[in-house]
Amino acid sequence: MSVAGFSPKGGERVWAAALIFPTMVGLALGALGSIVATIGLSFFDWDLFTTPELVGLENYTDLPGDRRFMRALTNTLIFSAIYVPGTVILSMLIAVLLNRQIHGKSVFRLIYFLPVVSSPTAVGLVWSWIYSKDQGVLNAMVTGLGMEPVHWLGRDLALYSVVVVNIWGAIGEGMIIFLAGLQAIPKDVYEAAMLDGADRVRTFLRITMPLLIPSIFFQSILSTINAFQAFDYVYILTQTQGGGSTVPTLVFNLYREGFNNFRMGNAAAQAVVLAAMIMVLTLIYNRMQKKWG
Repeated sequence: MSVAGFSPKGGERVWAAALIFPTMVGLALGALGSIVATIGLSFFDWDLFTTPELVGLENYTDLPGDRRFMRALTNTLIFSAIYVPGTVILSMLIAVLLNRQIHGKSVFRLIYFLPVVSSPTAVGLVWSWIYSKDQGVLNAMVTGLGMEPVHWLGRDLALYSVVVVNIWGAIGEGMIIFLAGLQAIPKDVYEAAMLDGADRVRTFLRITMPLLIPSIFFQSILSTINAFQAFDYVYILTQTQGGGSTVPTLVFNLYREGFNNFRMGNAAAQAVVLAAMIMVLTLIYNRMQKKWG
């Protein structure tokens, strides 16, 4: 039996077009328009105050020799290399635990999801207090053990400290995705494994993990996009005097170039490069999913 979709007829088409029109205009101007404007701006030298000057590809060719851009790119790659696997693995493990029949699992799910709906500014301020060298909670524990206070947001540790905060904030979102994947696995598959005498480890490795591969790839794509767009906690926790950062990432750097240094063309070129990198990584993930999914 075929199922026909809803199709407006006669005068309904006019009303449907009238209702959809504002949304389509918003998408065209808000999404497509901003993309076209950013790409176009990347070919100009513009400081917001004078007339834009066409410079062609100069903003792109200057990027490899831009020390601040290369440092931000390096920080972003290191950030992503830690953040993506950390978020995926921890989210999956917590989802597996909370998918079991335990008391209060709804409360635990709510607790893990709270950071997702909390204000990054408020959460960042709390973490800046936790990481504080003089009055922070972590250093109170460290000095209580007889050790010297640690500068958690200093140049040596700031990147790792910010990654921890970002992973903590992303676990709830990943947990929801993995819980949906776990609950889609048929229970009779587990019952058959029990009858065959499979223990929990073998059941997890040979049944749960393979059937969660679509969720793993989906969460990996989301985590990669989030890693390359990391800004909120980087800005709040690592900002220094003069608008700099101890661990500038790509988004922080293009923000600084655009709104602190007023090099809008350079910032737009960095945004285009960042978008291209995310698109390439997403295509690689899709290819890998088609091969192993």
